[in-house]
Order: sequence, then structure tokens, then C-alpha cells
Amino acid sequence: MDSVFQEEQQHLTWAYGKLAEIERDVRAQMERTLAEALADKEDMFDEMTRDFARDIQLETLAELEAMNRIIESYNLTADINEEKLRRAQLLMRRPYFAKVRCKFPHADEPKDIYIGAAGMTDEKRRHFIVDWRSPVAEVYYNQENGNTSYEANGRTIEVDLQLRRQFDIVRDRLNSYFDTTVAIEDPLLLASLSKRRTAQLQAITTTIQKEQNRVIRHADVPVLLVHGIAGSGKTSVLLQRIAYLFYTERETLNPAQVFLLTPNSVFGRYIDRVLPDMGESNPQIMTWDGLMKRLGLAGRGIARDADLATLRLIDELVPTVQLASNDYCDLRVEDERVIAAHSVRASMDKFAYLPMGTHRCTLAIEDLKDKLEQRIMRLSKDAETQERVLDLPDDEQIRLFGQQLAPADDEELVALTRQWLTLRYEPVVHAIEQGDWLRLDRIGMRILGRETLDAVEWLYLKLALVGGGERHARYVMVDEVQDYTTTQLAVLARYFANAHFLLLGDENQAVHEGTATFAQVRDLFSDLRGSVDECALMISYRSSPEITELFSRLLPESERLEASSVQRPGTLPEIIECSDDAAYEAALREAVQRAAGEECLTALIANSRTRAKQLAKLLADEPIATVPADGELPNSGVVLMDVKLAKGLEFDHVIVPDVQEGAFPDKPVRRHRLYTAISRATQRVTLIANGKLTGVLR
Repeated sequence: MDSVFQEEQQHLTWAYGKLAEIERDVRAQMERTLAEALADKEDMFDEMTRDFARDIQLETLAELEAMNRIIESYNLTADINEEKLRRAQLLMRRPYFAKVRCKFPHADEPKDIYIGAAGMTDEKRRHFIVDWRSPVAEVYYNQENGNTSYEANGRTIEVDLQLRRQFDIVRDRLNSYFDTTVAIEDPLLLASLSKRRTAQLQAITTTIQKEQNRVIRHADVPVLLVHGIAGSGKTSVLLQRIAYLFYTERETLNPAQVFLLTPNSVFGRYIDRVLPDMGESNPQIMTWDGLMKRLGLAGRGIARDADLATLRLIDELVPTVQLASNDYCDLRVEDERVIAAHSVRASMDKFAYLPMGTHRCTLAIEDLKDKLEQRIMRLSKDAETQERVLDLPDDEQIRLFGQQLAPADDEELVALTRQWLTLRYEPVVHAIEQGDWLRLDRIGMRILGRETLDAVEWLYLKLALVGGGERHARYVMVDEVQDYTTTQLAVLARYFANAHFLLLGDENQAVHEGTATFAQVRDLFSDLRGSVDECALMISYRSSPEITELFSRLLPESERLEASSVQRPGTLPEIIECSDDAAYEAALREAVQRAAGEECLTALIANSRTRAKQLAKLLADEPIATVPADGELPNSGVVLMDVKLAKGLEFDHVIVPDVQEGAFPDKPVRRHRLYTAISRATQRVTLIANGKLTGVLR
């Protein structure tokens, strides 16, 4: 037997055993900690009960503080143990996937470093598995044997990379290993790419390529714009980038501070297991429509969609806006007017020495909060309000206060009434902070000379006048950036004012009129953030060389020459030209029936939603599933969808109907739709034309 294989299997057996030992030890430690915590809790409760009985209040308060510190200590220990257990269980599925042998300067012997999906240390705190995101792991992804380097703590570490080895491992069994120097020839990559597509995207941690690694480990910059051809792994790279940021900034970054905008809800479900499978939490995943819905703007639409000149006009006009009395509105809870419109205006007039805008509105917001607090203080001493609190039904008292009310004296009654008023006026606090005391539609229509404001105009006006947005957001990732208008992107930049942006897309997949070109995206964010870094991904890992060559015909000539595939040769595209409607329908039905009988996932992709509905009616008796906008993909069979819904997804086989000149003339958006549809395929493509094949593919 291969002596290297035996040696690596022995090491794997040892590493797996060590992980199993760590899992057992951590579980035992967690059980001991829980038992100790329960015992301490019982002892502390008994002691506290005796102290309360003696009515030694100061001593009791001190003991309460000590008790809280003990509880915090137990919680911290539990969190540490849970994290270590999670990593051990993750690694036991596959302890590591690669090994590098590095000779460090001044070291007598080279060091073997095993790289896994997470890091793990032994009892002496030595890493026997390093996390793929750690600095030293970069030498593996750099793919340069010999003298190379990596960055750590602001220093450049020079090393001699003597070995770069990949493993195919399942738990404690080594299936094979490969020593590699050039990524595109890696057997592990090719084996991974040859697997049948699944209903959900998989992590690419083990097969990250050099050009992908440049994006994943790119310096933290205000804006990173990534252009990649179809199948180049843009979305996978984006998710690995998020995982990398969670690792490098693990002390300060949490998932609530990271936002990922996806093209549609199907795509959101397609990717939602990638990060959890790597041991990380998902960021906040949403679509543009989802964001608008969350802000209460879903019904406004963006049919007209203001241009950048309109947004610049808003910025120009806001400082000089003169507000009229009826630009203000009451702040209410149910039928109670809490703060009257004239009082709201008084708060704004108090700062009339400032120009109109976010600074002035922020001061007015604080003033309105003070007014609300004064109202709460006044009403908490009002006999009628106090009586209202005491008359609350028993179940409502328990819900609000945790007990039935029996105030011992007037001071306690005032405190309870104040607590009730604070809860009652929570919506008013929210309305104050959100600027709901201004009639933004009225103001916007007047200054812009419009009869209505769409979602983009309304939101931008609010941000320019009142402020708001997700100020705590640190990173915003926009997938399929070519599907956004310049005004949508300008709104996102302002709404996430403090965030760094990662923008990924493919201009050739812009399937709607009027969306932003990469040049416009670059210019916009250069103006708003000062600079834009750029990366390109030009290798397709999704599609076979035959499919890549087919969709590359639809690329501009400069990109066509750069595009390539690393997949093994596959099946030539099937092109069917039909002489009439009857022949077309017959060919379509045959293709669907044949695909339905195969153990793979096939997409029938129409060039529009309208055409998808027509095809659903035409093929109603065929074994075809349709995917709702918020649904999930099946594991196999044939699914019918329009090209917009198919964006970002991939399938073993794609059938594209209507590939004739009339449906796909030589126009940019039509070329983009055809390019997008074809490039969803990994292994096979069937093109069916009702007539001659469109000239853009000939």
C-alpha cells in the first residue's frame, strides 16, 4: 500500500480520536457546570430567602450583585463550551481537507499544517487543525509552491511552501489524497464540480481558487466591486467572504450587522444553509422588495423610478425647505392625541437657526422625546390615569406587570402608572424616531412638483430630511448588482450610511431595461464613498466547456476571449429547430418527458413571466413543477420558471424554449436573458426554436 496514504490515515485516525475526546470532555464539562450552577442557584435562593425574612436589605442587595456575577460566570463558561462543542462536531464530519508543509525562517524543520472548516487546539493549546480563514492558511489558497508569504497581524511572514496536499475525507476515513501545485488541475476540484447539483448551494471552502481567494481575503475597503462571468462562483465567494469577516472580526462583528440583498426569495432559500454548515450564523438576508415591505413602502412601486438628478435635487432643496403648519401631524395612540401637531412644529421652530435637514430634525426628535417624558411624568400622578391602571383586568395586569396590582402606597402607585404609560407610548417613541410627525408625501410632492412619490423618492427624501436607516450596519453585500438602478443603489448607500459594500454581478445578466452599468456603479460609489476596488472572476466552475462556449458567444468579444471552464468535457448542446407550431409543441413535450425520467434537476426557463404562464398552461398535463416566489427547489424533476427567478441558481439540465429570432433578437436585454438562461446549466442544454435558431447564437 502507498506509504504516504498509510501515514496520512494514521494521522487522520489520531486527529479524529482527539476530536472525539474533546467532544466527550466538553459534554462532561457542560454537565458538571450545569449541575454546579443548579446547586449554587438552590443554595443562593435559600440564603436569599433567609435574608429577606430577616429584612436585611443592604446585605441582600450586595448578595444579589454577587449572585449575578456568579450567574454571568456560569453563562460565559457555557458559551465557551457550546462553541467548542459546535466546532468539534463540525470537524468530526471532515476533520480537515488540506495540508501544507511550510519551512519558516530560522526553523530547523518544516512544519505540517492541517487546514479544516474550523480550528481546534489540543490540551496544550497547540493547533492541530487550523481554520481555513486563519492567516497561515492563505499559503494553501495562494497555490504557489516555493517561496511565498502571508499577512498576519500587520506583518508579512515569508515561508517556503514545500507541499500542498488535498484530502478526500469522510469522518475518520481517508478516501484519497492529491499533491497539487496548480488549482485548475486539482482532482479534488474536478471531483467536486462533477457532483450532481443539489437543491441548495454548498460551501466551496475546500475548493476555493486563487482568483476567488483574492476576493474572499481582500482588504476591508469601503466598496469592493466584483465582476464575474456566469458560473464563476460569485455567490459562493460572497458567502465565504462573509464567513471570513466573521472570523477576522469575531470579537466585534455579529450577524445583525451584516446585510445580504439577494435577487429573490427562492435564491435566499437556495443559499441559507451555506454559512450554518460552516458553523457561522446567517446575516440578515433580504430582497429589495423585502426591504421596501419592511419600511412600509411595498405598495408604492418603482415604475417611474426617479433618476439621480431627482435625488440630487432633493439634496439641494432640503436645506431650504420651509415647512407649513399642515406639513406636521399629531402623534397618537389609538384615539388619544399624545402630542399635537402644533407642539411638534414648536419643537422644529425651536431650532430654526439651523438649516432644514437631519441635524435639525435630530434635535427636534430629542425635544419631542422630552415632551413625551414630561407627559408621562404628569399623567403618572393623575388620579384618573391611576384609576385606569387599577381597573385593568387581572389577566392584563399579570401580562403587563407579572402580578396583580396591590400598591402599598402612593409612591408605588405612581411608579406602576408610569410603567404602564411607558409601555402604552412605545409606538409614539417609535413614531418620533422615524419622523412620522412629518407629512413627507406632501413635502416631497410640493418641492419636486409631483403628484405622487415612488418608493425611491420617498425613502431618499426621508433619509435626507429626517435621517434614519440602518446606522449599525457594518457590511452590505449586494448580489446581482446589475439588476439595480442607480437610484436604488444611491438609496442603499444612504440607508446603510456607515457600512462597507461588496457588490457582485455580471453585466451580461442584466435582464431589465434601465438598470445600472458597472461604469455607473463605479462612478456612483466613487462619489459616495471616495473609492472603489475591483476584482474580476473569469473562470466558470459551473458549466461544461461546451455550455461555456455556447453562452460565451453572447459576451462582448473582450470577455469572450477571457472566459473559460475548468469542467471536464461533456455533452454538446442539443439544438432543435422546428418547422411549425405543432412540431415545436411536440419537441417541447418530448424534451420535458425525457428530462422528467432522469435522476437530475432540470429547469425549463422562459424568457418572461408572461411566457412562463403560457407554457404552464400549454404543458399542464406534463410532469412539471412550478416554484412559487417564496418556495424551494426540489431535488430532482423538471421545474418551470422565468429567467428572473432562475438568476443565481444552477441545474443539471436546462431547457430553453423559444430560441428563435423573434423572441431573442440582437438586443442587449434579450441577449442577456438568453445568456442567463443557458448559463444556469452545468451538464446539458436543450435549445428549442419555433423556426430558425436566433442569429446571436449562430
